[in-house]
Amino acid sequence: MTKPANDTSPKDGRPNDIRLGADIGGTFTDIALDVRGTIYSTKVLTNYAAPEQAILDGIEEVVKQAGIAFGDLDLVIHGTTLATNALIERRGAKTAFVTTEGFRDVIEMRTENRFEQYDINLRLPPPLIAREHRYTVSGRIGADGKELQPLDEAALEEIADTIAAGGFGAVAIGFIHAYTNPAHEKRAREILSRKLDIPISLSAEVSPQMREFERFNTVCANAYVRPQIGEYLLRLRERLKQMGVGAPVFMIHSGGGLITVETASEFPVRLVESGPAGGAIFAADIARRFGISSVVSYDMGGTTAKICLIEDFAPRTARTFEVARTYRFSKGSGMPISIPVIEMIEIGAGGGSIAWIDAMGRIQTGPESAASEPGPACYGRGGDRPAITDADLILGKIDPDNFAGGAIKLDRGASETAVARHIGDRLSLAALPAAFGICEVVDENMANAARVHAVENGKNISDNLMIAFGGAAPLHAARLCEKLDIDRCLVPAGAGVGSAIGFLKAPFGYEALTSRLVRLSHFDADEVNALLDGLKNTAEGFVKAGTDGRIVREITAFMRYAGQGWEIPVPLPDRAFSSRDAEWLKDEFQSHYTHFFGRAIDGLDGLQIEVVTWSVKAQDEQKAPAHHEITLGRRVVSSATARDVFDPATASMQRSLIVERADLQPGDRLPGPAVIVERETSTVVTTPFDAVLQNDGSILLVRKEIVA
Repeated sequence: MTKPANDTSPKDGRPNDIRLGADIGGTFTDIALDVRGTIYSTKVLTNYAAPEQAILDGIEEVVKQAGIAFGDLDLVIHGTTLATNALIERRGAKTAFVTTEGFRDVIEMRTENRFEQYDINLRLPPPLIAREHRYTVSGRIGADGKELQPLDEAALEEIADTIAAGGFGAVAIGFIHAYTNPAHEKRAREILSRKLDIPISLSAEVSPQMREFERFNTVCANAYVRPQIGEYLLRLRERLKQMGVGAPVFMIHSGGGLITVETASEFPVRLVESGPAGGAIFAADIARRFGISSVVSYDMGGTTAKICLIEDFAPRTARTFEVARTYRFSKGSGMPISIPVIEMIEIGAGGGSIAWIDAMGRIQTGPESAASEPGPACYGRGGDRPAITDADLILGKIDPDNFAGGAIKLDRGASETAVARHIGDRLSLAALPAAFGICEVVDENMANAARVHAVENGKNISDNLMIAFGGAAPLHAARLCEKLDIDRCLVPAGAGVGSAIGFLKAPFGYEALTSRLVRLSHFDADEVNALLDGLKNTAEGFVKAGTDGRIVREITAFMRYAGQGWEIPVPLPDRAFSSRDAEWLKDEFQSHYTHFFGRAIDGLDGLQIEVVTWSVKAQDEQKAPAHHEITLGRRVVSSATARDVFDPATASMQRSLIVERADLQPGDRLPGPAVIVERETSTVVTTPFDAVLQNDGSILLVRKEIVA
């Protein structure tokens, strides 16, 4: 199949026309190779003992498909969930935290927010760093950036000795108000590094934003995963060189841009949402291709499902997000990470998510996953508990002889045994209705997540077109659309490896930000210009490390009424400011405040408006994809091949058409129930929907009553 290629060029000036994307997920590692616009792809089971091995195996396969040599690769782009998994599973380095005297317990005390006000047994994720591994030192920087108390350097010498003797693998330094003046943090690193040969992370470099809980937690997370990610990236590059791949390697970060391996090794916390970010970029590219301004992307892989809103062809972004929430959908119940990130909601609902019965006799799914080791029961790799994939197999959605292109033969009998033993027998159900119950629960969980995410952003989920990708999403997308009252869903070509293809479309980009409180009543244009110039230089410096292309910038001020707890983003022009701009900023803030909340706050004497955080996002300019029009199809097609697939509408097995995706032509309309099969996934067309092949190879699921 043919795809539009990006126009970026590597630093050495060679045409960047053979690019490879590698996405390590919890169950599968996805590989996508773009050879001058033609995509070759594969899925390989993730290797937990040596994650890079799955990448090497996948590269070997797609290079063979394309008929090229390893040395022909011009660029390798990589995203991984390794940092996320290390944080969730607490498998990072033994880390010491050095902080300001009096602030030792900030990461444990958290904030005053209680997401469940009446739960006296509230469970919160424990801090990454135990109290006995947190060390305090006197010295104080004020909120205005001025030194109030000198740093106690003698105490730091003693702390360095203690850390050296304690067998620590990393150090995090977080001082109060370091975002306004990092001098104390930098001096502390100098002193500690004389006696320590381990990575040291500074909060002023990792997350230069106000709010010490989020900033301290972020620098601790960065330090915690830094040794593991650094060693992995070093190992990956060495193995690629041994294989004969001389292409530069870049990483995709949580905000959706590309950064160098050196930057990723120093700031690995920026990789926490790298894989899902690739999926959002993939969906945004599809939305732009078809000119669809309101989209909800649905990415369901082997371990998790991700929902993201895309408006005007760009994913929604945020400055903070949470890892490892202890309460489903509850903000505040997880571990906050304050970095630029593509905003999405993520739940433990992938093909490998385990189904179980709770104390009230209800079917539940996830967040525990069978992953790739041992995998769902049907993989025959030692798993004996039922996963979503087992339920899908029993319901006829998956061909056991053609899973992953036939590379993995599935055992339906093992699925039926696992579902019966762990679900059916406990609820007095046969394997078939038990499997249906499992899929209904996981589909309803995903529908609820999508509704919550849309409502939190002031949107109606049914107003969006869905774009579904990931190995498992096309199996569930039509049923999810039924539950969400969505009429149209696109399943793009290459959907099974969508995130990896998204990597190939990602720009070289970086967002630099810092908190600096500026009240409009005391607006100093020279100070603001100097601050923004520094952020521009920082952001562009990261981008220029990967490309010589033209750089575009987005400037944002996060503003509020003085005394409010949180800010709203206000886009700024990319130009120098003058003293006259204070009034313009006030008008822009009130206009955006009205857009967010319905009205601005007027009539209060002395009410001040202030900028809290400034942001500069730089990225290389991207070529727009070729435009396509949605077609609803006039040519109805059929198939001589059919098999029984469970139909939720009738709660029974129904004879469904089976069609190879490659056999469909643009404009063909296939009535449901049907299954469209391909190497990396299958698209289930439920009874209320028809499927129409688009000119770019995408499949449009559209309700039967909607016709051309």
